[in-house]
Amino acid sequence: MSITAIIPAYNEEKTIGNVLNVVSELSLINEIIVVSDGSWDNTVNIAKKYGVKVIELKDNIGKGGAIKAGLKECNSDIVLLLDADLIGLKKDHIYDLVTPIMFENIDMTVGVFKNGRPITDIAQKIAPNLSGQRALKKCILDEIEDMDIVRYGIEVSLTIHANKKSYNVKEIYLEDITHLTKEEKFGFVHGFSSRLKMYKDIIKVLSKSVKH
Repeated sequence: MSITAIIPAYNEEKTIGNVLNVVSELSLINEIIVVSDGSWDNTVNIAKKYGVKVIELKDNIGKGGAIKAGLKECNSDIVLLLDADLIGLKKDHIYDLVTPIMFENIDMTVGVFKNGRPITDIAQKIAPNLSGQRALKKCILDEIEDMDIVRYGIEVSLTIHANKKSYNVKEIYLEDITHLTKEEKFGFVHGFSSRLKMYKDIIKVLSKSVKH
């Protein structure tokens, strides 16, 4: 079974190199696609140094749209979704996410931070459905028709869809890993504003799910 890693990135020059250092060394991963979601920093140049496929979106269209753009270039059976702002990513984390899809009767794995930093551990413990670290069969992603519309509600949309379809989902604890918060990346005002937009997208997905 072939595996493609899709990494959506929006101004992640501080961390994307660390993520690609790990992913690019794994022979298990057949292809790596970085989707720059309208980045204006050095994200694209850093990604290109690793010889991975880089898709440059002119505008910031949101995580769902970025992943959709990556999927258009993907022909693998399994897709590994990783955030570009991870800190402490190791090869074992990726194996733990991917191998249940390959060798167990699992359709999607969801990575949950553990023993990273309290601020991110607690957030994921409260709402694991928001985790961007996942591995899943590509056919599941192909079933999400409004992926670009849901923007930053893509993880919640995937979880809801998997539940409706009765797919087998397994939570995977990812030890000693964390990520930068939006406030750390963009400053308090811009970061908090970005967080509110993300929550708005999530609420839209949840509201749509309740109506249906």
